[in-house]
Amino acid sequence: MSRWRLPSLRAVWFQLHWFVGITAGTLLAVIGLTGAIMAFEDELLDVLNPGVMTVDVEARPRLAPEQLLQAAQRTRPGERVVSIVLESDPGSTALVRFAAPPGERRGPDVRVHPYSGAVLPALRFEAAFNWVEELHRWLLLPRAPGRLVLGILALCLVGLALSGLYLRWPRKPASWRTWLTFNTKLRGRSFLWALHAIAGTWALVAYLIVGGTGIYWSFDVVRDTVQGWAGNERRAASETMAPPRERKRAVIPDGPAALDPAWNTFLAHAPNWASATIRLPERGKGTFQLTWIAQDGPHERARNRMSLRASDGALLKNETYGAQTLGQRALTTIRPLHTGSYFGLPGRVIMMLASLALPGFAITGWLLYLGRRRQKRALARERALALADQPATPTAGVPILLAFATQGGQAERIALHSAAALRAGGRAVDLRAVSSLSPGELTGYDHALFVAATFGDGEAPDAARRFTRELHAGPVVLAGCKYAVLALGDRNYARYCGYGIALEQRLGALGATALFPRIDVDQGDAAALGRWMHALGTLGAAAGTPPVAANDPAPMTDWRLVRRTHLNPGSLGAPLYEIVLQTAAHQQWQAGDLLDVAARHTGASVDAWLAASRLDGAAPVTWQGEPQALRDALAWSELPGAGHPFASTQDCADALKPLAPRRYSIAGIPQDGVLTLLVRQQRHEQGMGLASGWLTAHLDVGGMVRARLATNPGFHGPQDARPCIYIGNGSGMAGLRAHLRSRVLAGQHRNWLLFGERQREFDSLCAGEIAAWRDAGALPECDLVFSRDDAPEYVQDRLRARADMLREWVERDAVIHVCGSLQGMAGEVDAALASILGEAERDRLLDAGRYRRDVY
Repeated sequence: MSRWRLPSLRAVWFQLHWFVGITAGTLLAVIGLTGAIMAFEDELLDVLNPGVMTVDVEARPRLAPEQLLQAAQRTRPGERVVSIVLESDPGSTALVRFAAPPGERRGPDVRVHPYSGAVLPALRFEAAFNWVEELHRWLLLPRAPGRLVLGILALCLVGLALSGLYLRWPRKPASWRTWLTFNTKLRGRSFLWALHAIAGTWALVAYLIVGGTGIYWSFDVVRDTVQGWAGNERRAASETMAPPRERKRAVIPDGPAALDPAWNTFLAHAPNWASATIRLPERGKGTFQLTWIAQDGPHERARNRMSLRASDGALLKNETYGAQTLGQRALTTIRPLHTGSYFGLPGRVIMMLASLALPGFAITGWLLYLGRRRQKRALARERALALADQPATPTAGVPILLAFATQGGQAERIALHSAAALRAGGRAVDLRAVSSLSPGELTGYDHALFVAATFGDGEAPDAARRFTRELHAGPVVLAGCKYAVLALGDRNYARYCGYGIALEQRLGALGATALFPRIDVDQGDAAALGRWMHALGTLGAAAGTPPVAANDPAPMTDWRLVRRTHLNPGSLGAPLYEIVLQTAAHQQWQAGDLLDVAARHTGASVDAWLAASRLDGAAPVTWQGEPQALRDALAWSELPGAGHPFASTQDCADALKPLAPRRYSIAGIPQDGVLTLLVRQQRHEQGMGLASGWLTAHLDVGGMVRARLATNPGFHGPQDARPCIYIGNGSGMAGLRAHLRSRVLAGQHRNWLLFGERQREFDSLCAGEIAAWRDAGALPECDLVFSRDDAPEYVQDRLRARADMLREWVERDAVIHVCGSLQGMAGEVDAALASILGEAERDRLLDAGRYRRDVY
């Protein structure tokens, strides 16, 4: 009996990292996008408003500040000017700000032409940028709660950055390549994990700066503490939360102070000024307050201050930036660090890119999270099967230990099937996760088999780290133990099967004896898994029960394209086609099954590659065991890089890797006499998608398609007449239509369809068939929604609107099927189901097989 253990520190940090990521990630993505927009706000406004923020430089001298002020006052007579902002750049216009009306925080402003004194038009889109700023700084909330929420999100960002650094800490931290280089050959979950981790490393410093400065601005206690350290006097709490003081609308008094004497004094003491803000006294007598930045200032907050007597322009006070204490100067860098401007244009670009990356982290994080959930559900089903395969009577003898170290679930699935094979042969098996083992327990077994996955660049899976650490630290003697290791990995990583290799070496060093040489498996390689099953046969495993990953797919057969119909001409969406295929061989499938279609390149693509590589496409070669022309082999293969040197055409053929087939939901049933697909025509920078382009455009009607059926038991329908709910969008209608045809044919009429597309006029897929089902009473509930019509609505919106009906159907033991896009629809429907039914009930439906998905 395995003892319970506290979770490791790494496991705790991982759980915190994904929980904060999936909860705060969406809001952080919004903050990132708005921050990226604000990164070059002035430049964008200047482009959108030509001739307003900057003008052409003229030969005549610019107007004096006094003249610019008078020109602005003429546009708003009787209102008091608060300040005027000037730039030394001869092409910059002057910005004049007026006093705020009662109850407002800011007053109006006008821009004045520096040469003619003409008042320029108001900035277009300035209100939009102000809205973006309020969204970025306060999430459109009132300022006090908005600051608090933003402060919490800033803490989350810092926590995600630091926990991410901890979680991806490599075995060789001194290698910069491990930290910063990305392997573009990775696929699937490995690709998502590497992209998430390495991009996070690149942006780590930026996020720590942004998060730290956000915390400073959001929490008074932090800001006051930092300012106290810097030598600034702390503000009282009542002052920090005081509402803005209401100002009186003061009329400019008779005989206002002249600005020219003060301006001349300023120029005499600040000849290298770059920008200056002049605050005017509220009355005719008083002082002008000037804040200015030098041309050689380190950043835009390196401000110098000057006080000038209004009556004669005499200098009263001159405080330079260089005279401030080190702590005071450090405080001025907070905003430049936040925006990146402290490091000039490169810093601003880096901060903009880091901000734009935040939505990417949210997306990849969600995809990794959903992938883990799918793996857990698959493992639950595998465990149930393994328990069912156990012999009714216990077997005698010391059991074989079969331990697995898994990250994504593949190692556990192989271990479950291996255990089933050994039990079928009459051997007792103790199936254990490495996380539940201690090294000392190995001494109690004569035979120990390990299925070991490798995580990242040759590291142990998270759950195996504690066992691995104890195995290397403890004085365990395994002289009486015989072992074998099945190492899972990906050749695209430098340390291929790294953990399995390290485990084998350590077991040997502790005195254990190998039963047979280690077997390495590259991404579920069937041949390697077959060798493993053969080796288990020497221990008494029953033959003919290989792991799932070793099951050979059915061979491709020829299907003829008999009809192709464009279903949505005029739609805003990509073209959607009904593809009708027929084959001479008898084929059977169930509603919910899939068709693997062999993708191929067009002749033009192959010819272009041949021309670049200077090879003869007509030359005979042997590829995949069949004689054929090189051009034909290339059509079905991943094209090597253009210009890749090959000694001969056969060398080229030997290096070719077949294109992975594309998988489509079948849109019909065998009783139709044909096989129907609904295929969305995909487009990218290089043109159409390989399989979708081949099926929807390049293949002539009557031409042949290579394809094979693929069973999909996780999306099959129930075997009885219980009610079914079918939810989908777009080409996901394919899987739903197959189910509905099968149900109608069987006389099972308790069906509910919720389906979404873009426009009712152009995207009413299978409208005639749906109407016929409704008229016949086979579809008593039908909700069709369209997201681009005058009253836009999505499937998840309609599902929430009909929450009571959903609960009623679920109480009647309904089975829910979801088919369509994972990004958007499927995720939103999953969230809607959780909010309507509760997460516990949704998960219960998953475990019971009453919530089934075919998403892509």
